[in-house]
Amino acid sequence: MNIPDIIIAIDGYSSTGKSTLAKLIAEQYSFLYLDSGAMYRGVTLHALETGIINEEGKIDETRLKTALETLDLDFKIDGTYIGERRVEQDIRTLEVSSHVSPVSAIPFVRNFVDEKLHAFGLRKRIVMDGRDIGTTVFPDAEVKIFMTASPEVRAQRRFDEMKMKGQEPVMEEVMKNLLERDYIDSHREVSPLSRAADAYVLDNSDMTLHEETVWFQGLCQGKFGILE
Repeated sequence: MNIPDIIIAIDGYSSTGKSTLAKLIAEQYSFLYLDSGAMYRGVTLHALETGIINEEGKIDETRLKTALETLDLDFKIDGTYIGERRVEQDIRTLEVSSHVSPVSAIPFVRNFVDEKLHAFGLRKRIVMDGRDIGTTVFPDAEVKIFMTASPEVRAQRRFDEMKMKGQEPVMEEVMKNLLERDYIDSHREVSPLSRAADAYVLDNSDMTLHEETVWFQGLCQGKFGILE
């Protein structure tokens, strides 16, 4: 199936498999995959490692704003980089997950990330996932998908993912973190998590990845009149 040169925006709650579906779409249809969440995680990791976020979780916004002026945060084919350092694994820890929502709610942080994403978007044939891609970053994206799943399913997915990476998560902590992120993401003042009016909802609580891709193919066939 040949998809036109478009931008595909995938938004939704954490641990709904946004990145997994986006990567698969990018691979199958030769699109460039961008993970906006990785950008926010990169900022959060840098803030944690430099003491901008203290042990109590307080963010020194003055120092953070200054740090962003020189932060070399980039996205390459094999993941997220700070300078020459690949930080793809470092940004996926529970510590980063526990602080990324407050960091990403800061307006100047969102502006910093949005500027980087807009530069990538000029190329088209982009699939990007995050919290506000279809509402704020690329409101004119030709295809918008909003992904959701039950909290229990999402917490289990996150738990299993962390176990596979050699971490030792506690389910109660994972669920608590997930619900806290849901609340912060949905209630932040700037670009809160919400479904774009023209987004297609994908609830994958009881779906396999194959079923999700079939759903996506059907969506594109109907929207663009693709007959094959």
